[in-house]
Parts: sequence; C-alpha cells; structure tokens
Amino acid sequence: MVKISIQRSQLGGKARCPSSKSYTHRALFLALLSDGETRIRDPLISRDTLSTITACRALGPQILNEESSLRIIGTRLKAPDNVIDAGNSGTTIRIAASVCSLIESGYCVLTGDSSLRTRPMGPLLSTLERLGVECFSTKLDGTAPIVVKGGGLKGGNVTIDGSISSQFLSSLLIAAVRARNDVSIRVEGDLVSRPYILSTIAAMGKFGIEIERDNDLRNFNIKSGFYSPCIFHVPSDLSSASMMIAAGVLVGKEKIQLSGLNFDLPQGDSKIFSIVEQMNGKIILDAAKGELFAEESETLEGGDFDLKDSPDLLPVVSILALKAKGRVVIRGISHARFKETDRVKNITSELRKLGAIVSETYDSISIQPPAVIKNASLESFDDHRLFMALAIASLLTNHSTLNGAESVDVSYPSFLDDLTRMGANISVCSEKS
Repeated sequence: MVKISIQRSQLGGKARCPSSKSYTHRALFLALLSDGETRIRDPLISRDTLSTITACRALGPQILNEESSLRIIGTRLKAPDNVIDAGNSGTTIRIAASVCSLIESGYCVLTGDSSLRTRPMGPLLSTLERLGVECFSTKLDGTAPIVVKGGGLKGGNVTIDGSISSQFLSSLLIAAVRARNDVSIRVEGDLVSRPYILSTIAAMGKFGIEIERDNDLRNFNIKSGFYSPCIFHVPSDLSSASMMIAAGVLVGKEKIQLSGLNFDLPQGDSKIFSIVEQMNGKIILDAAKGELFAEESETLEGGDFDLKDSPDLLPVVSILALKAKGRVVIRGISHARFKETDRVKNITSELRKLGAIVSETYDSISIQPPAVIKNASLESFDDHRLFMALAIASLLTNHSTLNGAESVDVSYPSFLDDLTRMGANISVCSEKS
C-alpha cells in the first residue's frame, strides 16, 4: 500500500464535488435493462463504477465513453464469456447477482477481491431462490464467488432481511421489473440505509418505472414491465462532499468553497448538513447555486447521532468528534461493520491512536475527544472512506503517516490533489509499505 506523510496544515480554496457513485451504479444497471440507447451525463468514473461498467459490458450491451457522458446501447442479455469480477464494489456484485438471473440461458459467476469475498450475500441469494432462480455461493457460506443461472425471475411474493444491507432490496427492485410476473416484496427486520432505497426508486422513475410502496418502505409491489431509455444526469456525491465539509470545519482557516452540488435526487448523506449545524460548525449552503462554504470552528459541540440511514457518515462524524468539547455518541452503525471493512472496529482503533477515548458496542461508539491530538501511524485498511477521513484528521497533528492512498480511486480519485491544492502538506513516504 502507498503510505503518505501528513503535517499540520490549514486549508482554503475551491474544490468541485465529484458525481455520485451510488447513482452512477444504478443508472448503469437500469440502462443495461432498457430497450434502446441511454446517455448518462456526468458519471463518476472511479474504481467501483468501472467494476459496474465491466459487469454490464460482460452481459452484452455496448457502453461508449464519450466526453462527460456514457452511452449505453441496450441489447438482449447474454451469458458472459468470463467470470465477472466486481473488485471491491458491494453495489456491483449485489445488483449484478439479480440482473444476471435475467440472461436467457447459461450461468454467471461473480466474484471480487479478498474483502468483497467476505461480505454477506446470503439473504439476497435466498430471496432470489424463492423467485425461481438457481444461485449459490461456491463456498456454501453466503459469500462470493456466486453462481447465478439465467432463465429469468418467475415473480411472486417474497421477503428480504433489511438489517444487513439495503443493497439486497435495491438489487431485487431493479431486477423485479423484468420478471415474468409481478413481484411483491416484504422487508423483515430493521431496514438500514433507507435513503438508498429512495435513491433506487428515484433512479427507476427516471427510466419510466413507478412502483407501489408503503411509506415505511416495508412493502413493495413491482409490476412486470420494461424500462425506457433516457438521458440520466448523475447528481453530485454528498458522501464525498461530507469529507470536504469536515476538512473545512476542522482546518479551514480560509473558507473552503465546494461547488457542483445539486439536490435533484435524494441522498441519505445530506444529513451531514444537520449534523454539522447541531455541532455548531460553520457552513453556508446555497442550494440554488450548488455551492457550499465551510470554515474552521475552534471547537464543536458534542452530541448523540443516529446514522442508521447514513452509515457512510460514520468516518466523517468520528473525526469531527476530535474537535468537540464534549462526548460524541454515534449510534445505529452495526451495518457499517459489513462495508469494505468493519468500519466500527477500524475507526475505533485509529481514533485511539490519535488520543481519543473510545468505547465500542456492536451498534455504537462513544468518543471522548483528546485534550491534545497525538501524532500517529494510521491504517486505512484499504478502505476509501476511512482513508479520506483519517487524512483530514491527520491535518490536526504535527506529523502523522497514513497507509492506503490508492484506495481513494474507489470513489474520489482527485481527493489528495484537491487537499494539496488547498494547502495540505502531504507527501508520499514510499510506494510500498
């Protein structure tokens, strides 16, 4: 892994928010299932979304990379010539698992890197089986590699466990439209990351599909039908924006201006605005212009925050806690243990290196900020969100090192360039650690 050296810095300047990784994934799979030509404007091109592009291409359509857009020409789905490698992308492998059942005949084999091959797939596979799909984990433990037989979804009434990942439900919703018969889905357990389901529904709407659902997202009725191609504009990524907001609040001696924001489609990580406001951080949001200004706050307020619907904010809120004048409690985060890494365990270990007193339960952490933030040798565990958060936290130290710089390619390839341009003192220690 690439290790970087970070010294105390204060930032100021401008950055443009990257496009949404989540919506880029969804738009690609929906375009794949549409009859005709779709254009995706302003997609995020990153390691994870390239995994989805590769997966979609393997199933038959042409995907052309044009200036600031992707052109997808839908076609009849076919069995891939090779194994589909989703890399580190949970969204890719989980949505692809359902989509692969729609090929006319043959089998699809889906796998990923060592981290992805430990992430749970069992609830999705069980539900697909009840919809008439032959699918299984080659290790018989509900993790990749996964084998899916084509032939289509028969439809019917099924349940899905919502407590591990909302991606299971998103996967079923997207594929169910192409089932032979209508599909009814009942969500059991405590549904996590609800806004991501709303994102899926909103994206499906752009492709001409409206589904029946109740207000608490427990019951869904999906009519058998067809997606219509469209021009899909990918909104900005508020998950990535939250990192720059944290940078501004923690070390923005001069205002950090973030441009390129838009709120055309729902995103759960918009909660960062209310969290920073509750912590008394200094941000000004101009939604009409798509701009945000964030600047340093000498101290922040502590508080109690429930991230059940926005688990990707765990690393951000955790580093904001380092500058709080009281305890910060973060709840509703058990499903963050099933991301690229166990983010609850790993952010806990790294915050302790920085001097914070952290207590951890399965579903929460409590952070008592340090009187003095310590220099540290930090690990990102090759997790892009942990890396970005810890890089920003390290700007509060005299000198720290952080492993895993290459991980930012997953969601925010220009992250380190943006920080450096705004004044961060960052250098590469070595190419290998």
